[in-house]
Amino acid sequence: MSSAATRFAELHQGDTPLLLPNAWDHASALALARQGFEAVGTTSLGVAAAAGLPDGAAATRDLTLRLARRLGSGSFLLSVDAEDGFGQDPDEVAVLARELADAGAVGINLEDGLGPVGPHAAKIAAVKAAVPGLFVNARTDTYWLGDGGHAETCRRLDAYAQAGADGVFVPGLSDPARIADLVKSFDVPLNVLYSPLGPTFPQLGDLGVRRVSLGSLLYRRALGAALDTARDVRAGRPVRGGAPDYAEVQALSDGRGDI
Repeated sequence: MSSAATRFAELHQGDTPLLLPNAWDHASALALARQGFEAVGTTSLGVAAAAGLPDGAAATRDLTLRLARRLGSGSFLLSVDAEDGFGQDPDEVAVLARELADAGAVGINLEDGLGPVGPHAAKIAAVKAAVPGLFVNARTDTYWLGDGGHAETCRRLDAYAQAGADGVFVPGLSDPARIADLVKSFDVPLNVLYSPLGPTFPQLGDLGVRRVSLGSLLYRRALGAALDTARDVRAGRPVRGGAPDYAEVQALSDGRGDI
């Protein structure tokens, strides 16, 4: 296992959870890294929407790999949201995982999309066999797409952990009691998706969550800020909020300066 991969795994074992912000392009990733985030993830929604493609439809495999190759040599640790692996063949998903690791990624997200447990577990096992040092964060969509059944969530997470997942991810879960129960039920780190309506980051840490992802939140907030700015200008109102200037953004592309 590389030193970067080892460090990424260690970030899931500290007293404070890993707060993983999710970028959608080169500038957003570097801007986050320069704010002191040691690890940065990608958001499949942001990558897809920025290219005019649907999320969760296996439409962005090449874009995701291209972005990983652009970001993988950065000074930060990179985790890639790979949807369901962009395919159903475990061997093909393992090939993608190898390509992402070769690009510099130290982690990968694989979501089950609430499909059958067995095939998703097979993908996880294939990835771990092909790239043992790659941190596999296995996501179940029982809360995101299903009815949030606790027994089904545990059944799926157990199968994924048994297949070799290094962490488990349950987006849409925000109930503190259920979060605490999942923490106690599994030896691998639990990842949840931050919700402005759910527990705060410190509260999630107190519950035992080891990783908190921001998912598409930053991308959606950026779109919201753009719309607010355009509406403010049109209405003759002062523009709200702050923004980096031209030179600061340019510096993200040529390696100069901070933001």
